[in-house]
Amino acid sequence: MVDPTPDENDNIDTPDERQHEEYESGRRRRRSSWTRILLSAAGILLVIGGIWVAYLMTEQRPTVVGLPEHAVTPSKVADGAIRVRAESPDGITASIDGEPVPVRVRGGEAVLRPGELEEGGHDLRVELKSGSLPWPQSLNRSFDVDSTAPEVNTPETVRADSFSAPVTVQGSAEGAARVDVAGQRVHPDGSGKFSTELSDPPATVTVTASDRAGNTASSEVRVEVDHPGMRAVHMTGLAWSSAQLREPVLRMARNGKIDTVQLDIKDESGEVQYDSGVPLAERIGADKGYYDARKAVEQLHGLGVRVVGRLVAFKDPVLAEAAWKSGNRQQVVQTGTGGPYNGGYGDYSFTNFADPTVRDYNIDIAAEAAELGFDDVLYDYVRRPDGDLGSMSFAGLNTTPSESIAEFLQQSRDRLRGHGTFLGASVFGITVTRPESVGQNIPKMASYVDYVAPMIYPSHWGAGEYGVSDPNNEPYKIVNRSLRDWQRTVEGTGSEVIPWLQDFSLGVDYGPDKVGAQIEATKTNGIDSFLLWSPSCKYTEEALSVEP
Repeated sequence: MVDPTPDENDNIDTPDERQHEEYESGRRRRRSSWTRILLSAAGILLVIGGIWVAYLMTEQRPTVVGLPEHAVTPSKVADGAIRVRAESPDGITASIDGEPVPVRVRGGEAVLRPGELEEGGHDLRVELKSGSLPWPQSLNRSFDVDSTAPEVNTPETVRADSFSAPVTVQGSAEGAARVDVAGQRVHPDGSGKFSTELSDPPATVTVTASDRAGNTASSEVRVEVDHPGMRAVHMTGLAWSSAQLREPVLRMARNGKIDTVQLDIKDESGEVQYDSGVPLAERIGADKGYYDARKAVEQLHGLGVRVVGRLVAFKDPVLAEAAWKSGNRQQVVQTGTGGPYNGGYGDYSFTNFADPTVRDYNIDIAAEAAELGFDDVLYDYVRRPDGDLGSMSFAGLNTTPSESIAEFLQQSRDRLRGHGTFLGASVFGITVTRPESVGQNIPKMASYVDYVAPMIYPSHWGAGEYGVSDPNNEPYKIVNRSLRDWQRTVEGTGSEVIPWLQDFSLGVDYGPDKVGAQIEATKTNGIDSFLLWSPSCKYTEEALSVEP
């Protein structure tokens, strides 16, 4: 028998040795598994903790609202445009350019009120202290304050061939991000220039430009339509209803001596001369129906004659008395002690031009006349009573009488423009140099009418006016010289001058020579239009030449 070699015996494990090795191997495997489990758990906890911290930081981080990326106006900043939102806004503090800013918490937001800041760049810092995190959350934001409005340049007027003709409005708005013309959005080019056509333009086109900060600027463009002119005579409603007075006027029209007849719509008595459908006129008994307005207009139009409706605005005894007795005393011009203003016109005479009901009443009648076919509406007594302004009171007046009256004309023109009806205003001859005498500021009024009709009757001027010693006996001189002044006064307003001339005798006998002299003086000033006034509605036909 051969014994095993020593090397072979060394490689033989005993049962105890194998058992011990297996135990150690299992132990090492178990230790490795626990290590992996612990490491995985720690990683998960780290991830969860990171998410939680990130969540807390996100929840607590303040956000700024109301502050656009572009510039903001100083007033918006001062009014609390900068607001900060956070879960707990009570802990918010803020500073601008290193200076603390007052903070007021309102509705879950912190509102910053730094006051008006200077134009230019600014730095905002916001901090939020909270018990959820050991450190404050903060943010920094730079922004610009811009107080400079765009520069809008437009022409004062544009001309149209008729009320229904389109017009092109153009201009520039440097620095504007948006431009609106009569409410329509237009797109300026890179230099700010714009141009747009309006198919149905209003009497006054408003151009508004705004920049990205919210600064705005505006300009107004008047749409002017050339008035065709007139050689007219005045007729009351009762006169037109009389064949004896109407037929001579129709004869002058057929013979080409006049091309326009002025018919009263509402006269000095407050009576509406035709049968009106305006509710207030019917309610106060103002509509009298002295003539058929539609029939009269159709008859005159059939002769190729234009028709101007004269509407006495604020001298209105019918409305004044009805308003006063019904308790609507604000519609009446009052004395300083609260009574109806008399001023030599009677207890109930002048209505209050500043009152909305009074304004609407007159404009409603004007619009009704336009619908009936009148070519023009010519206001008269579109003024305050003459006399000491300090002795009068106008309820609701928050500006000067002249400015309020001009506003009334603007309202009227906007309403009438849709009917294609011209608007005129009869005014005192002296108001060209004394605008506040009756609240008629001519340049302001002229901006809102197609023509002004000054009453430059020679008998109404005082001796020495315009260097004329005796105006009533020198009609050519006084009309010529006063019209020069009138032409200069309305220059640039877009309005024309169509004067009232005298065809009646007052102290001096007026026949063809004196009536004709006034017409000649009117032509000398380049004006081919006039309105003849005769209280009796009888006219000096010999003074009128036949026009081609």
